[in-house]
Amino acid sequence: MQTLEGKVAVVTGAASGIGRGLAGRFAAEGMRVVLADIEEPALARAVDELRADGAEAVGVPTDVSQPASVEALADSAFDTYGAVHVVCNNAGVAAVSDWGALRPGGAPAPLWEHDLESWHWTFGVNFWGVVHGVRTFVPRLLDQGEQAHIVNTGSVLGFHGGPDLAIYGATKFAVVRLSEALHLQLRQLDAPIHVSVLCPGMVHTRSYDAERNRPAALSGALSGTLAATPDATLAATLDATPEAEPEAEPGYRERQRAVERRAAADGMTPAEVAAHVVEAIHERRFYVFTHDDADAPIRERVQRILERRNPDE
Repeated sequence: MQTLEGKVAVVTGAASGIGRGLAGRFAAEGMRVVLADIEEPALARAVDELRADGAEAVGVPTDVSQPASVEALADSAFDTYGAVHVVCNNAGVAAVSDWGALRPGGAPAPLWEHDLESWHWTFGVNFWGVVHGVRTFVPRLLDQGEQAHIVNTGSVLGFHGGPDLAIYGATKFAVVRLSEALHLQLRQLDAPIHVSVLCPGMVHTRSYDAERNRPAALSGALSGTLAATPDATLAATLDATPEAEPEAEPGYRERQRAVERRAAADGMTPAEVAAHVVEAIHERRFYVFTHDDADAPIRERVQRILERRNPDE
């Protein structure tokens, strides 16, 4: 797709983080943008910000884990603009129990101790959200018959990993595999739809605070002791005092601050990630790695597999 101006983009998880960066960059390219997110107040702010900058944008509250919600998103996008050209299945979460950096002692919960709710929530958003996006939008894009592009957000953890963020990483391995198959199937059809899988490294987002949007019905035992932060600014979250977190584990907010400081110091900005995505769309490039240091651990893992060595060797 050589030009994006005048085209329509749909972005899930668009109220913050990478999704917000994508929405902003697409608007800057002259696209009309449909922002989708489960966090409604933040979604409204994001839409207002884009409109204030002169962009044409609408917000659609969406729970990507629910197929009917994604169908409603597609209906809204096509009803509003008549067409869709870029779909970013981007929404993502990670449970507190999966984050070593957010737990006492710096280690994630063992896989066999994670409550099933954490598995269902993480897969429901990260993997099933992509499945629902593909099932909903691809048939409409095929019927539309125009040049289009699908961007599924994976991660470098979809290619390698360790004991940390194991559930999250499993969802991203699945997203990579799904995206590769989708690319090949569309090429077999010679369809005018291209696919990219976005595989960022560390990005300065609020991924460490994803529990704020976790449904009560999926609040498991390991995460339920942590008080989810209601819609609030990042500064308010980081400035919370231990006295303001009566249900949280001791030191939890300080561990959040430490993750935030590291992400701010070492992480790429969402705007920089979005620039990589736009470049990949122009080039019809499938793999979108944002960080120069992504190759080494992937190469090491593949070599270890080829040599039949154990993961700890």
